[in-house]
Amino acid sequence: MIITVSNDAFRLAQVFTISRGSRSEAKVITVKLEDDDFSGYGECVPYARYGESLESVNAQIDSVRDAVRDGMTRDELQSALPAGTARNALDCAMWDLQAKKANTSVWMLAGLKQPKPVTSCYTLSLDTPDKMQLAAAKHSAMPWLKIKLGGDGDIERLRAVRAGAPDSRLVVDANEGWSTDAYVQMAPVMLELGVALVEQPLPAGSDAALLDIDRPLPICADESCHDVASLDHLHGKYDYINIKLDKTGGLTEALALKSAAEQAGFQVMVGCMVSTSLAMAPAVLVAQGAAVVDLDGPLLLAEDREPPINFDGAVMSPAPAQLWG
Repeated sequence: MIITVSNDAFRLAQVFTISRGSRSEAKVITVKLEDDDFSGYGECVPYARYGESLESVNAQIDSVRDAVRDGMTRDELQSALPAGTARNALDCAMWDLQAKKANTSVWMLAGLKQPKPVTSCYTLSLDTPDKMQLAAAKHSAMPWLKIKLGGDGDIERLRAVRAGAPDSRLVVDANEGWSTDAYVQMAPVMLELGVALVEQPLPAGSDAALLDIDRPLPICADESCHDVASLDHLHGKYDYINIKLDKTGGLTEALALKSAAEQAGFQVMVGCMVSTSLAMAPAVLVAQGAAVVDLDGPLLLAEDREPPINFDGAVMSPAPAQLWG
């Protein structure tokens, strides 16, 4: 087995801003596994919120390089690395390689139904109310808009977005940017404006407050939910969980988390970091039947992998076999 790791950057179509900062490019790590003239690929996005960097994730991959070269299995990988981006890239590359060597598809290997197109949210970057209203109007044909909030002026931003896109379903993502008081103030406004879901309103370390306050609209755990072990701490606080492969550590754990969450009574949202079609490809398998899909990473890019996943407006097709799976 030959393992090749590269650090790649893809330009964004425009600066993307959330409550924690802004970026103008997607910095990703690409893993390529080669065996018997077959190649499998995976992509991950190191995320500083979880203490990750390009350097730390590369070091994690290097720590298992010899074991991977000697034939480490996907099951062995789950215990060799923690949930996170390094394991994600390796896990997805292993799935891709296994499918290609067996002349089949990942969905068949995983015992899933053949994937169908899904409808994704389109994310509006955090900005001034006027600019967010213009962005909402530009994308008002999208059936779902996800709005980045998390600071002073959020009520004005939300009203501006609703004015710009009166017919779109809205998801609000505060990225841990609100206090309990701010959430209580925002909740009736979100109800008034028809927000369908609010994502991670409070910091993960402070979300116990959700047990003691009214939750008049559904709340989704993002930073509070990483893998199956996270679920025990979410009951009574959240109605949805957001599954991201960079948090779960790959497709293997993502599928396990989806099954466990549904059995526990949670609704499922499937999300992504700002990344390419290669990162979206395995996530589309998890997104089948999900209540909310937020896999718009490629729509935010000025450049993408070849061949990319096809989008018809908000409707994304499963990945072409030449890309992954």
